[in-house]
Amino acid sequence: MTAPRSRLFVILLTVFIDLAGFGLILPILPYYAQRFGAGGLGFGTLIGVYSLMQFVATTGLGRLSDRVGRRPILLTSMLFSMAGHLTFAFAGSYAVLFLARTVSGFSAGNISVAQAYIADVTSPAERSRGMGLIGAAIGLGFIVGPALGGLAGHYGGPRAVGLTGASLSFLNLVWAYSVLRESLSAEHRVARRLLDVEHLVAGLRDPRIGPLFIVFGLIPFGFSGYMVSLPLYAGRVFGWGGKELGIFFALVGVVATVVQGYVFGKLAKRVGDRRLMILGTLGMAFPIAAVPFVGSAASLYAWVLVLAFCNSMCSPALTGLISTYAGLTEQGAMLGAAQSMSALGRFSGPFLFGEVYDRAGSTAAFVAAGSVLVIAGMVAMRAREESLSAE
Repeated sequence: MTAPRSRLFVILLTVFIDLAGFGLILPILPYYAQRFGAGGLGFGTLIGVYSLMQFVATTGLGRLSDRVGRRPILLTSMLFSMAGHLTFAFAGSYAVLFLARTVSGFSAGNISVAQAYIADVTSPAERSRGMGLIGAAIGLGFIVGPALGGLAGHYGGPRAVGLTGASLSFLNLVWAYSVLRESLSAEHRVARRLLDVEHLVAGLRDPRIGPLFIVFGLIPFGFSGYMVSLPLYAGRVFGWGGKELGIFFALVGVVATVVQGYVFGKLAKRVGDRRLMILGTLGMAFPIAAVPFVGSAASLYAWVLVLAFCNSMCSPALTGLISTYAGLTEQGAMLGAAQSMSALGRFSGPFLFGEVYDRAGSTAAFVAAGSVLVIAGMVAMRAREESLSAE
């Protein structure tokens, strides 16, 4: 890496704490929602509104960070994260729980700013590895967050989970305010409108970036079917609760951390980002579609290892390719647009697959979700070979 290690460490630790707070909610959310009478569609709505607000945020935050710098945007998003966790802690109805997920979804729009920070301090040739390190920080967050959230929910209920998340967000804010330096120099800042879709449209029209944007939207669209259906299916078939689901997601985090923090960097040099993106996308399809046919919780654990490995190959390859193709002054905007595509997929998918789960059953939901990943893999094959020459 060309960037000083201290600068990378600060942003990676910031992402880790942020994602650990997010991961806290995952194990308990489906069962918390069921307390208020939510089924597949109701649970899917909570996931969907989170992603809708993430879409709204990423549409503007990446652009705003190109104008005012990365640091103030990251700090502000941490305040929203803390507010969302506090609202979750004291939710007494489905409506308040919906509000909590709305606020937290907006705070999640900061991931494009964190990615832009990494892009600022790495060379084009090393950028995919930098994105892999962000993925590793996210993976660590998914180890600590779901495990801690599952235990907190098991012993202290939803309020303990929400207060733990608020505490993590507060610590994240204090830490980042104290030591996070700005990465975008004044001469590279660009003023542009915040709420248009210029870069989203431009990216879709670009022959290099367009297929990547489509894949960026299809993967979370299909994966949302897994995220909506799995907790409900595992609770019904295997009797899982928040603690079991927390351990399950923590295992996913372990795989993501190892793969993106170590394995991906080595494979990317030998295989290339494009091939890793294609193999990773297609490799996710079968583990998702196979869930209703596995026969035991042990088999479910085995297949999620394959799913987590493939996803950990695909995500940093996609972001690395997009940041390489974007110009130096456009990285924040293009990464924000890409995250907006991802949020659109996560927003629309839960509603659809939640309804499919309620009306057609779990098998139809999982198979349909896996089929979307096959389509995403076919689109990924249309992406051009990357060029690692300096911008």
